Amino acid sequence: MEKTISRIMAEFAVNLQFEDLPEDVIHEAKRYLYDSIGCAYGSMETPDVNAILSIYREMGGREEATVIGFGDELPAVNTALINSLMIRALDFNDIYWKEDPSHPSDIIPAALAMGEKTDASMKAVIVAIVLAYEFEQRLCEFAKPGVRERKWHHATLTQFVSPIVAGKMLGLNVDQMVNAVGINGCHNHTIGCPTAGKLTMMKNTVDPMAVQTGVFAALMAQKGYTGTEAVFEGKEGLMDVFGPAWEPGILTDGLGENWRILQCSMKAFPTEALTHTHITATLKAVIENDIKPEAIEKVVVTTIARACDILFDPHKYEPDSRETADHSLPYCLARAILDRKITTQTFEDEKINDPKLKAIIHRIKGEASVEFERMFPAKQPSRVTIHTKDGNEYSVYLEYPKGDPREPMTMEDLETKFNSLAGGKIAKKDLGELKEMIFSCEDISARDFMGQLVIID
Repeated sequence: MEKTISRIMAEFAVNLQFEDLPEDVIHEAKRYLYDSIGCAYGSMETPDVNAILSIYREMGGREEATVIGFGDELPAVNTALINSLMIRALDFNDIYWKEDPSHPSDIIPAALAMGEKTDASMKAVIVAIVLAYEFEQRLCEFAKPGVRERKWHHATLTQFVSPIVAGKMLGLNVDQMVNAVGINGCHNHTIGCPTAGKLTMMKNTVDPMAVQTGVFAALMAQKGYTGTEAVFEGKEGLMDVFGPAWEPGILTDGLGENWRILQCSMKAFPTEALTHTHITATLKAVIENDIKPEAIEKVVVTTIARACDILFDPHKYEPDSRETADHSLPYCLARAILDRKITTQTFEDEKINDPKLKAIIHRIKGEASVEFERMFPAKQPSRVTIHTKDGNEYSVYLEYPKGDPREPMTMEDLETKFNSLAGGKIAKKDLGELKEMIFSCEDISARDFMGQLVIID
């Protein structure tokens, strides 16, 4: 009998060892771990993180895993959600976008939380992180068109990967791992509205919720709970319910021959991924030509159709929250023109309510390009043309943003980003020591690792 997709994935996950990983893959896993921890530190004051943390503080429970930065020790299932939300909250963590978008680093906390619970080594955590990237990114290529194009959120993909990551840390066998995937794959299909129209805190929370339930599914499977094996290809499984078309071989072919983590991207801006090339092009045009905001007649952004749909809908011209603003291309470009930079401070209330913003945001328009659509996702083309009141035009064309594997963030870039997020909380000397610890973490336990991330006693 032919093996199911989930069984082939489970066999690979169960058998993968640290010694199987090439050095460049291990290093890249550490880079994403470093980047993710920086994002978590940067989110410590956000309302959504503090709301969730307060709920779990009130609930209490067994001290199994550590909340990044804060130091609370809570049940691993709950800590996985909190830490995943911390990584995700600023929309500054990694991005992979093929047929579907996703943020594989959202799943890292499943490995960390279960690593602490099982007193595992960071070598084991690194293996689980590599699995998170491997399968999450393959799932982004699996559907043709992607589930996002079918109006579903990418948490729908994460539900199949988080139980593998948690299950690897628990030491599940193949049958248990198959059950864990089947359990979580039965109940986490997420509609697309968290990232459509007027956005709320759920934009950054649905994927962490799929991570949390994946941890719980792995624990259920460990106790003998069973789940649907043919959850991908079976009757009324994912492929049947969502309709054609799919490429199942993408999930199983060539496992261990090349590594998807080497193809993922980091974010240079704390914004929705499709904004990045446009922001870079706008900053280049404005700074190189010293264009003043008051001199601008209009800005025309040529992009792909889905970017127009996601980033230019009417709600994006009247953002009233960080979540809507960082998914609004008119807002991001207006602030880039006004401030000549995009940082986490770009999305503070003072910036969102700035009267100067209103004077320019409605001058920014998007136009979809059939040619650009054909180039995506191999390239992420953008043409930004700024028309000034004196009749001049300034146009910049780019095909991919900073952080793409073709123009990767250097270690200097990454350190600058980390320090900007954590620098207000950690002394400069300690920032250097923390970086060194993260990049040599395979020599310590997960519990020791998480203990060294605590900055609030």
